[in-house]
Amino acid sequence: MTHSLPSGQPNDIERTEVKPADAPTVAAAMDILSGDSKKGSLARLLPFLGPAFIACVAYIDPGNFATNIQAGAQFGYTLLWVVVASNLMALLVQALSAKLGIATGRNLAEHCRNEFPRPIVWLMWVMMEVVAMATDLAEFIGAAIGFNLLFGLPLFPSALLTAVITFLVLGAEVRGFRKTEAIIGVLVGVIAVSYLLETWFSPPDWAQVARHAFIPQLPGGGVLLATGILGATVMPHVIFLHSALTQNRITTRDPKRALRLFQFELVDVGIAMGIAGLVNMAMLVMAATTFYKTGHTQVATLEDAHRTLEPLLGHASSWVFAISLLASGLSSASVGTMAGQVVMQGFMRRQIPIWLRRAVTMVPSLAVIAIGLEPTQTLVLSQVVLSFGLPFALVPLILFTRRKDLMGNLVNHPFTTAIAWGVAAVIIALNVWLLIQTFTDLFASHV
Repeated sequence: MTHSLPSGQPNDIERTEVKPADAPTVAAAMDILSGDSKKGSLARLLPFLGPAFIACVAYIDPGNFATNIQAGAQFGYTLLWVVVASNLMALLVQALSAKLGIATGRNLAEHCRNEFPRPIVWLMWVMMEVVAMATDLAEFIGAAIGFNLLFGLPLFPSALLTAVITFLVLGAEVRGFRKTEAIIGVLVGVIAVSYLLETWFSPPDWAQVARHAFIPQLPGGGVLLATGILGATVMPHVIFLHSALTQNRITTRDPKRALRLFQFELVDVGIAMGIAGLVNMAMLVMAATTFYKTGHTQVATLEDAHRTLEPLLGHASSWVFAISLLASGLSSASVGTMAGQVVMQGFMRRQIPIWLRRAVTMVPSLAVIAIGLEPTQTLVLSQVVLSFGLPFALVPLILFTRRKDLMGNLVNHPFTTAIAWGVAAVIIALNVWLLIQTFTDLFASHV
């Protein structure tokens, strides 16, 4: 159906195809943007909440579980600053991605297709498809481990069950964006509450938490995990997705109202990324408090973490951990498929059925599980792959959002652009450092 403009509203807000379930949300948002709404502050915010909560799932997926728990178990609170820095970077990046969709009505992949030479577009598309497969690997393995820990199911049937549930979650999208946002929001809530409980089971040393959250320190052997944390937190596929989530959700051609819309989206980003950041910190803090301080520094897998939690903190703690891992895997698998669709449509002008997209991208994950590779180490390595894909999303995002001709009054402030370039430089430098260290160690082992 086509949503009609509310009576008395200036005709500067674009008409957009709105599903019946979304019509009340769109109408409420339009009233607020036009200044006609008499609702209180919270009620005025609600219609705009949602896109960032879908995006934030990528920041608390099973890859985060693997990297944060390994980092906490091996190095205590030492790498907590990496988690804090990564989430601050994520907040900036997601704000820029959301702004691109609001200002231009196009997503990042579509801008890349329109602005870059054809060979570059093909290279970027291939890179993002590799990233999508690495993302799926983390999500499927995580959900499969969750099913295994909770119900004792073997990993391969658990992965197939994950695929079925993912199809059901994605099916909600047919009924409108609000249904999908609600499902994902509930799963995010489950993860957040789970780690609130884990922190209660094992209270940390808050003074040490505060110290290591802001004082950079990189221990020997910590580069791989630091890069994995970065790749698991600032994820390239969701940079493309967030711009697509905002490009047609609520639209306006009026510059002042576009700015107001972006201000609401900044609140959405702040809340969602704040929750994701606290959950990531809680993962590492839980591992540091529970494993590192008790001498269990060799907890290298998610199964080890679950098995070790029970004698240390009790049966309820291990169950809470497994439930949070399962919620993380199921939600992030759905969001990963949505991102894959955006990437293919944007770069190639092609869109395949969602079930086929889900089937194709999950094949490598099922293959890894079927041949019996160690799940958690595979998770960590998949996050490193994501980190190497980040420049292919970050650099174009910065190039486009700094352009006045594209962004209008939502163009980046020069200071914002400078910070964004700094973030990109840090990520690229960390990846180069990892490559040098990896090849140096490989050479040394063969001498």
